[in-house]
Amino acid sequence: MNPEIVEVQDSDPARQAANLAAVIAAQLAEALNRRALASLVVSGGHTPYPMYEQLARHKLDWSRVWVTLADERWVDTENADSNERLVRASLLGQGAAAHFIGLKNDAGRAVDGTAAAWAGLAALPRPFDAVVLGMGEDGHVASLFPGVAELTAGLDPQAPPACIAVQPLAAGHARISLNLAALLQSRRIFVQIIGSLKRRVYEKARAAGPDKDMPIRAVLRQNTVPVAVYWCPDAPTRETINSETQP
Repeated sequence: MNPEIVEVQDSDPARQAANLAAVIAAQLAEALNRRALASLVVSGGHTPYPMYEQLARHKLDWSRVWVTLADERWVDTENADSNERLVRASLLGQGAAAHFIGLKNDAGRAVDGTAAAWAGLAALPRPFDAVVLGMGEDGHVASLFPGVAELTAGLDPQAPPACIAVQPLAAGHARISLNLAALLQSRRIFVQIIGSLKRRVYEKARAAGPDKDMPIRAVLRQNTVPVAVYWCPDAPTRETINSETQP
């Protein structure tokens, strides 16, 4: 099963956000038509924020939707670096009736909070109806970073689904992340990327090479869950727009 590449051709991230939000909303609506509850796993970062705002505007029975995170920094949920804070400000800002379960808990360290975090997700219907992932410039996905000591366990397809603690090599905050087995407990995965640099990273990830060098490969190469990759070029700058409209 090869991932489907859906490209927005008009160089407009706003349209990409609207299109992807509509597809995810349809996925959730179908789930709610078939089952009592639906579940959605989302990621942090600047890229998906506008999409979450668009998704929140869709007319769904949000009271039957459960939402959680693919990964989180081990910081207070009011910290500017918190993924939970971002999701509450965007997706839950208008779709406020959705049930949200964060990954951060009262444990002092991420490594001490993994079991409680995973136990907290027991209420979410699985398989997850939709999982939204990003991709780092180093090919990381969720908080599964190349080179970290926890990567082998995190990418082990035979491991039980779980939350794992991760200490990125070049970041100040410890992380908590769903492992690959947990991410693949889903009906459909969406990867959202923007820009020519991310496109080159994506193409490199599709080429030969070990998963450990670019963990996104483990998502793209698995053959059990459909993957849709939404990409659009960088938004045109004001200078480019002006030069293209000059006679």
